[in-house]
Amino acid sequence: MARQILHQRCLSTFLFRRTISTAAADTLRNSTTIAPIPSPPEPHNSNPRTRTPLVKQFETWLENLKPGFTPYDVDEALRSQSDPDLAFDIFRWTGQQRNYKHNSTTYLTMIQIAVSGKRYQHAETLVEEILAGACSGSIPLYNSVIKFCCGRKFLFNRAFDVYKKMLTCEDTKPNLETYKLLLDSLLRKFHNVNVCYVYLRGVKSLSKQMKASGVVPDTFAMNMIIKAHAKCHEIDQAVRVFRDMALYGNVPNLYTYCYLIHGLCEKGRVDEGLGFYKEMREKGLVPKGSSFMILICSLAMEQRFEDSISVVFDMLNESMSPDLLTYKTVVEGLCREGRVDDAFDVLEEFRKKDGFMNEKTYKILLNGLHYMN
Repeated sequence: MARQILHQRCLSTFLFRRTISTAAADTLRNSTTIAPIPSPPEPHNSNPRTRTPLVKQFETWLENLKPGFTPYDVDEALRSQSDPDLAFDIFRWTGQQRNYKHNSTTYLTMIQIAVSGKRYQHAETLVEEILAGACSGSIPLYNSVIKFCCGRKFLFNRAFDVYKKMLTCEDTKPNLETYKLLLDSLLRKFHNVNVCYVYLRGVKSLSKQMKASGVVPDTFAMNMIIKAHAKCHEIDQAVRVFRDMALYGNVPNLYTYCYLIHGLCEKGRVDEGLGFYKEMREKGLVPKGSSFMILICSLAMEQRFEDSISVVFDMLNESMSPDLLTYKTVVEGLCREGRVDDAFDVLEEFRKKDGFMNEKTYKILLNGLHYMN
């Protein structure tokens, strides 16, 4: 008898959320004509031919979830649902049953289902419940919540609320993934120099806390710290972090050197930027096009044209082409130094080497040299 009551209660809840009954639809269609004669409600039709696929799915779940179910059983039931709304109904109904309470596993599964199904409002509600202490936390659960909050602009502060909650729990201290998620979310805020300085304090705080808690950063985490300092023109600190990479057994990669080259050139320390460029080339790493061009322009502006031209040819050998401004900085810089013949010769060499230079770009550069001459 209890089983039948449970069945009817779940089914009625599901049908109320999903469909409009046929009797209600008929009443709505006939309301403008003849009022129907009231009649008692028909009993539930258990004929499988008249049940919808969603009702069958709900009933199947009901059969599988036996009385006295555990969080493990609920987790299996949630994962078996293809409909995120149905999964949320299951999650809510089970949470209201006596002698049962959701744990970190079921909350984690439900958040993952809600986010993947783009039910962001459900996910936001679950986040608030977790912060309120609805379940015992776990590192995977908190990291999942932080990742979701970092992806939503208006939940940015909530991510750090979760981080603070992790710090207060002995069993859920932040790990490397936690710090990388938070560092990445801060770096997305680095739109201009003024904003960079505001959020750089957060990067420094996370870096200190990571070291204090004994979390060993990897290359990705240290690259983000280097990028944050380089963006804010705190290049000495960026280089210091670069030197510390060896202490943690991390190997600098392409992005490490590119962040340093950009920061050093923007700070006017071109010679050091060229040194890091040569170091990365010796390791077989190829800079990004933007790193090539900022180094070329910086060298040309300091009248170091031989080094600048050498980097241009290096870039061309990697099947990358400088933009018009970079070319103009080099060839017109030679003209300003009185090396007009060298400028024309170099332009012809660039044209031969650069398969991407079109006729329009070549004529603009050539006309600019004639005008300056």
